[in-house]
Amino acid sequence: MKLNIVPARTGIQWVKLGVQAFFRQPLGLTGLVFMYGAVYALLAAIPLVGVVALAVLTPAATLGMFVATERVSNGTFPMPSVFLAGFRSGSQCSRSMLILGAIHVGVLVVLLGALTLFFPGAPIEITEATGSTPAQVQVSPMLFVASALQLPLLVLFAFAPALVYWHGVAPVKSLFFSAIAFWRNLRAFFVYAAAWVLLLSALLLLLLLVSAGNRMVMVQFLAPFSLVFLGMLFTSLYFSFRDTFVATPPPETS
Repeated sequence: MKLNIVPARTGIQWVKLGVQAFFRQPLGLTGLVFMYGAVYALLAAIPLVGVVALAVLTPAATLGMFVATERVSNGTFPMPSVFLAGFRSGSQCSRSMLILGAIHVGVLVVLLGALTLFFPGAPIEITEATGSTPAQVQVSPMLFVASALQLPLLVLFAFAPALVYWHGVAPVKSLFFSAIAFWRNLRAFFVYAAAWVLLLSALLLLLLLVSAGNRMVMVQFLAPFSLVFLGMLFTSLYFSFRDTFVATPPPETS
């Protein structure tokens, strides 16, 4: 496996390929995103145990969307079993996926502990209305810092599960290579992110026009719109991984 340095314009190509792949199997991929979100919400509702399980399984779930995109590209319908791909590829891959999940939990615990230490108190405080004074909502800076930290977490874990699954890279090394891939192809990923921002803005404008400014209509369209957008985003991430890491053939034996 070797790292491939791509031109900046490749970022637009990733978005294009992701949109095209999504519309080859829109129902199948939308269903997978819905399942992803439903399981996420179910586990998040379980105190502590569910949240830990969610963090452990996140790398495997991310890999599942990558595998689904690969199968769509090969003309195969993506079944829900793609989410188990990381655990059905041998004991070594299963252990590596669990190790990645454990590292994910550890990173989140450290970050949460640091944020709680530096920003004590509730993330959101609501003061009740008294007399002529309206109720006030105070948002802790912790939420803004936590949002900013999502980017480095994405950089670390975006490609790590796929590197473990397709290239047999050790878990810790996969995190390192994932970060290096983003850094070495920073221009392409910047164009990629900018293209998605522009596309999202255009889609939101279209949604606004379709709903004619009616808030109830917008709410009704928002859920399917989010599923479609996330589906296209996941599929495009697969193509960025495919173009960034190239499998090297085994050496020839005489």
